[in-house]
Amino acid sequence: MDKKLKSDAEKILRDVGVNASDALTMFYKQVVLREGLPFEVRIPNKETRRAITRLEAGKGKIYKGATKDIFDAILKER
Repeated sequence: MDKKLKSDAEKILRDVGVNASDALTMFYKQVVLREGLPFEVRIPNKETRRAITRLEAGKGKIYKGATKDIFDAILKER
């Protein structure tokens, strides 16, 4: 495993009060309960890939607030 990835993930886990071993146990339990990965895995579409590229380049919009309010604001923009 990439050392930086491992270090970054473990810092976040510590911040939320979970050690790496417990996090892996939770992940494995979810795999068993769901009989597969506990999240959707798919290839992003063209629009999503463009948005990811823009965000990684620091050009994306940042929204703050309640999710419903953010979605309402985005829909009004369109």
